[in-house]
Amino acid sequence: MTPNFFEAIPADLSEEVFDRIIESDSVKIERIVSLGHTSPASGWYDQGQHEWVIVLKGEAKIEIQDEGEQHLVPGSHLQIPAHQKHRVTWTKPDTETIWLAVHYS
Repeated sequence: MTPNFFEAIPADLSEEVFDRIIESDSVKIERIVSLGHTSPASGWYDQGQHEWVIVLKGEAKIEIQDEGEQHLVPGSHLQIPAHQKHRVTWTKPDTETIWLAVHYS
């Protein structure tokens, strides 16, 4: 049976879920499932790889340092260059937000 990106979502979403789909030395593709989750209060993400994200279901807001906040809805995608500080400030609290994230060198 072919896997379906929208199936096998855990019933317990008290923590944000990160599922690796593919990983190599230069690329990581993952499904992220959020339900009212935001970035840790400790601050900004500062990643060593570029990241491209698309929201497939739900809604989210991402703040890019010195650029402001982006509101993402299904189909919205965003390119985040390596070391561009960013954080998730909001995800929809009453339905899952499902992301596809591609991290690459």
